[in-house]
Amino acid sequence: MPTTTSRSTMTIGDFLLRRLREAGISHLFGVAGDFNLEFLLQMEDGNELMWVGNCNELNAAYAADGYARLNGISGLIVTNGVGALSAINGVAGAYSEYVPVVCVCGSLPLKSLDRNLLMHHTSGDTEYDAVLQAYTPFTVAQTRLTPQNAVAEIDRLILTAWQLKRPVYMELPSDIAYLHVEVPAEPLDLVIPPSDSERLSTCADEIVARLTSARSPAILADIDADRFGVVGEIQELAVKLLSPIAAINTSKGVIDETSPHYVGLYVGAASAPEVRKAVEGSDCLLAIGVRRVDTTSGGFTAALPADRIDVRGDAVDIGPDNYQAVYLKELLGRVVDRLPCREQPAPRAYAAVPSSEVSVPSGPLTQAAYWNLIQGFIREGDVLIAEDGTSEAGGWGLQLPPGCTFVTQAIWGSIGYTVGSVLGTLLAAPERRHLLFVGDGSFQLTAQEISTILRHDLKPIIFLINNGGYTIERVICGKDSHFNDIANWAYADLPKVLHPGTTARTFVVRTAAELQAALAAPHDGMIFIESVMDKYDAPQPAIGAGRGMAEVDYGPRGPQRRPGVQI
Repeated sequence: MPTTTSRSTMTIGDFLLRRLREAGISHLFGVAGDFNLEFLLQMEDGNELMWVGNCNELNAAYAADGYARLNGISGLIVTNGVGALSAINGVAGAYSEYVPVVCVCGSLPLKSLDRNLLMHHTSGDTEYDAVLQAYTPFTVAQTRLTPQNAVAEIDRLILTAWQLKRPVYMELPSDIAYLHVEVPAEPLDLVIPPSDSERLSTCADEIVARLTSARSPAILADIDADRFGVVGEIQELAVKLLSPIAAINTSKGVIDETSPHYVGLYVGAASAPEVRKAVEGSDCLLAIGVRRVDTTSGGFTAALPADRIDVRGDAVDIGPDNYQAVYLKELLGRVVDRLPCREQPAPRAYAAVPSSEVSVPSGPLTQAAYWNLIQGFIREGDVLIAEDGTSEAGGWGLQLPPGCTFVTQAIWGSIGYTVGSVLGTLLAAPERRHLLFVGDGSFQLTAQEISTILRHDLKPIIFLINNGGYTIERVICGKDSHFNDIANWAYADLPKVLHPGTTARTFVVRTAAELQAALAAPHDGMIFIESVMDKYDAPQPAIGAGRGMAEVDYGPRGPQRRPGVQI
């Protein structure tokens, strides 16, 4: 007997809200605008999703990105033209970093399109598809909803975002949200389709044969390991193969760093010798979603074995053979099941010295002393959000205890990302401790979102490095150039300015002893620690990465050849 789908009627707006809830979204980020107000009123009337409300659409997109990294998917609400284009940088970052964000744009009423009316928040012409076209390179699906297509398109876009782990863009014309349409009664089923059975079996057999015959198998994990939820399978593979696991810097913290099989971050020539040996010397490297980007490959110095196995979310390359419709989790599960178990080494204990017991040097606070104290401060289950630049580079050098999440934007690299992102991570996982690491230059781009964090009574621990400007850029080019300087703010005073009456604890520290004392403060509200450091002091990984970037960016006759132009 053919199955039948029971149906009822709902307004288009209510159906969209229902599908967002069914996808696991509990919070919506964005800014109110006249083309989305009717949809927001429906959301408020339904009282089942929480409206976060951001200071601007760019920050909202960053917050939606952070939320989706921990929650699996997120919702972003903007208005036509001005709102959508303000958010596009954040959505583009989610696209490059494989983060599923459903961007809903309250857009021009359909009657305006039918009658060729000239509207505000446009270019003053009838190029009604301009914003949708702008989003096309940075989303995996786009649509303009109509009463005729709304039900099918809402389901298609949400499912596509979830399956492909990338953003989608949906225009909701302002005059259709209250129109009733026939909708299915069944909930949205978020599933990855089954693999082609023959391709799956043949591919798994080939991988098992190669791994079991190899003398030095190894695993290299990129972002796909986290986004497609295969960390457990990867760690089981390492257990059965007794093989090392390395991670691309996009995947810091994805693999348990106390595992006896984890060897560290692989960044090409900048990797530790034992990591390079494990990866580059492997006679069967299983590469999980690895992309060769300059910032993740040590400036293209990564030397991966030519005969590696490249596994992605929905396809595999093994030598000359390409396997389509083979899905990552199902494939790795099949491979794990076909491998025999072996006797295992004991796990490594996490044994960092608590920050309160660290012997601190005298004198001005340095990057080395700073990160040494941070190492003793982090604990199991923490969420670390590290801004592009010295904060990210310092974070890469930390050994994380089990259960930590490390959030960064290693590929897109949009400075200011983390201040919005931490708002999203806090709402996605309120039971965990969230540590934001940010520099003064990046912070100035998105600082106003601290007010949203305080308005929702969220309690991150914010570590801000005040070193007078863009230190990571001073490493690349312009050590003493004015274009790398910024205005000096009273950063630790901002929580009280942005949210009068706040109980946030704020500190300005200039020595390691002062930082150590601040770290001992009770965590009963936001903690904001402004650490003042020398503008020429940078973590060694930042110096190496910056100089490598200059070589890639400028070539052999570039300005980095001038004496004294780099830290």
